[in-house]
Amino acid sequence: MAASLAALTWFALVLQLVLSLRLSAANGKTAAMGLIVFFGFFTILTNLLVAITLTVPLTAPRSAAGRFLANPSVLAGVATSIALVGLGYHVLLREVWAPQGLQWLADILLHYAVPAGFVAWWIVAARKDGLGLASPLTWTAWPIGYFAYALVRGALTGLYAYPFIDVPAIGYPQALLNSLGLLVAFVLLGMVFVAIARVAPSRTRAS
Repeated sequence: MAASLAALTWFALVLQLVLSLRLSAANGKTAAMGLIVFFGFFTILTNLLVAITLTVPLTAPRSAAGRFLANPSVLAGVATSIALVGLGYHVLLREVWAPQGLQWLADILLHYAVPAGFVAWWIVAARKDGLGLASPLTWTAWPIGYFAYALVRGALTGLYAYPFIDVPAIGYPQALLNSLGLLVAFVLLGMVFVAIARVAPSRTRAS
């Protein structure tokens, strides 16, 4: 299951990368600009995190990275992050645009299929021991890191991936307030995952 989900995630990422580069070229922009836009989204970075989290323990389980990514707290943090991608998109962004064709497929894979698949895999097959009520606070390093990156990147390039952090449009106070609201939602979602870990079966190793 992990190998199939990893393959699906890599496929979705490559598909979106090709589409982003194609759109950049169609708009008269360089491939470098296409990459800058591509790597600006929390969705892309978190799907990439999922792909790496699934792939490395399978291909190099004894490596330091493989052992780290197989840690129950890391897996739960990644599950919380990708769940936020799906829920956040569904609640806040799905009405913003209407993708067609291959873009629609990439949209469905990155925002729905991978989040649902990873959460299901985590519930069924991942280790979940050692999680506590404070665990979600440590997992906030990922969204906090993204918000910091997004704001610095926006200040340098003028590109803001999401309307709720679009500083030129809404100002820094509102962007920071919106980020804080999403961070609170992330922590609450993380607590749900901790609760699930208390009742769901936990394997001795991820599979």
